[in-house]
Amino acid sequence: MRTICLLCGLALSASCLAQTDITPYTPGKSTEAVTYFLPKTVIEIEVQADKVTYTPGEFCKYADRYLRLAGVSTEESTQWEISRVTVRPTGMPDPSKVFSVKLKEKTVAPLVGLTPDGIITSVNMPNEKKKEEKPAAEPQPVRKKDPHELMTEEMLMASSTAKMAELAAKEIYDIRESKNAILRGQADNMPKDGEAMKLMLANLEEQENTWLELFTGTTTRDSRTFTVRLIPNKNLEREVLFRFSRHLGVLDNDDLGGDPVYVTLTNLNTVPQASEEDAGKKKLEGIVYNVPGKAQLTIFNRSKTFFDRAILVTQFGNTEMLSKDLFNKKAATRVLFDPVSGSILKIQREGE
Repeated sequence: MRTICLLCGLALSASCLAQTDITPYTPGKSTEAVTYFLPKTVIEIEVQADKVTYTPGEFCKYADRYLRLAGVSTEESTQWEISRVTVRPTGMPDPSKVFSVKLKEKTVAPLVGLTPDGIITSVNMPNEKKKEEKPAAEPQPVRKKDPHELMTEEMLMASSTAKMAELAAKEIYDIRESKNAILRGQADNMPKDGEAMKLMLANLEEQENTWLELFTGTTTRDSRTFTVRLIPNKNLEREVLFRFSRHLGVLDNDDLGGDPVYVTLTNLNTVPQASEEDAGKKKLEGIVYNVPGKAQLTIFNRSKTFFDRAILVTQFGNTEMLSKDLFNKKAATRVLFDPVSGSILKIQREGE
């Protein structure tokens, strides 16, 4: 995440030192100040669904007769499957938690790091430039062999599909016999070493699978990703997160064409909540930060649980302050904040 660092104020002599004021943000009244947000938790739920398409083989009707393969479907079909559910908490600016670091005259003000949308990330820490990562090269699709390229003249000249299937099955049995002969060391042309044997067996395996597809058919998977955003403000009990249909895939939570996938979110009460009266009495005399609470997040349907884990949620936590005395000329404190939760990741005095 790119960070914008703002250097505020000038370091003057100790005799003319004044403290930096931290106040709630008031539009139109925060001139000569750095304004920052604390984040609120947004739960991004990434659903990977696979579209599975089955295409029957040319000789599917003869799979049982010639290869003893029972239950091979002769009908083309398409269905969806949920292959993975990933939960990723992120942070967005919380409009109810926005503050200003006022730059008074004769003030030693901190170096404040902000994200592009104004969430505080650091105090008195330099901007670290991250190395640009080169995008990973997309894997090239492997070209599968066409079984028709392996067909012999006798097979192509066969008078019926049944005869072609019989000859194709014979090719499969011949390949299996060749593999067994190599493994027993009884082949006429044995490979010279172990590596050559692996290559030969792999080639025979590929040929066998190519012939088998004429009987068993082919299955292709097309993966697609859907993202659902959840902003928790209270406990959730068996709420419909989205719906899923084996025929249509991922659907909106109000689309009755699919079965519901539920979400339950339970505040674990790991952080004591301040009363409104106490919150009103709290003086803003330092850098405000979040102390996030924990919540148990469960995503499930009637037959499977996709996610069940505790996560940090700032809305179930509290706010605290770092004393303004930590940021004067005598104590240049460095602080690193988590831009997702707003909590302190690292704090150290200058020279440590």
